[in-house]
Amino acid sequence: MMRRSVTSLSLLVLVAAPLSAQMKEKDPTTKVAGGALPAGWSGRTDKASDKLADAKFVTMGSGYHVTSGPAAIYWNDKSMTKGPYTATATFRQTKKPQHPEAYGMIFGGNKLDTPDQTYFYVLVRGDGKVLINHRAGAEVHKLMDWTEVAAAKKEDANGSATNTISIDASKPDSIRLSLNGARVGAVPGASDGTVGLRVNHNLDVHVSDFKITPKK
Repeated sequence: MMRRSVTSLSLLVLVAAPLSAQMKEKDPTTKVAGGALPAGWSGRTDKASDKLADAKFVTMGSGYHVTSGPAAIYWNDKSMTKGPYTATATFRQTKKPQHPEAYGMIFGGNKLDTPDQTYFYVLVRGDGKVLINHRAGAEVHKLMDWTEVAAAKKEDANGSATNTISIDASKPDSIRLSLNGARVGAVPGASDGTVGLRVNHNLDVHVSDFKITPKK
């Protein structure tokens, strides 16, 4: 449940558009043999025509490994937040995609398995650019378009890059978003909801140190 209406984001001059207009895929989505998600985890693809079974999300060591497949979000039954919190996750892109593709975190998620799904997300991609958006049903509200960020670790010649995303929702005025310890943006107000992961299509990404910490 949002503690502040999404309409307050009008101060940021949000622009709504169909998800299909937001994603300009330059290469076809590769289908990956997926199978069941780890216990307690759920997922949802961006497009209704895509199947979650065509992406692979598995436990690997103390973290998770995502091989996509269609773009999708993933969340755990235990990752619902109520009240102040911080959250963080480290993403290691292991292979070079055909063109820069993004991965990152979702937060403030509600009704994720319904047509009325809503969530915010912050993503980074291999060219060192960061995006912050809000999803409401089939619409995407752009909060910060792709912006090059000095703190971002760009992919090397082999396509490898490691970036840590942090969400600070411990204060009532805004949710602060950081990349590798440097502030990259903020969302007004504070929100309860699910925190999870997002991996766009045709990526191979390892996720470690995914944790949510309640704050008093």
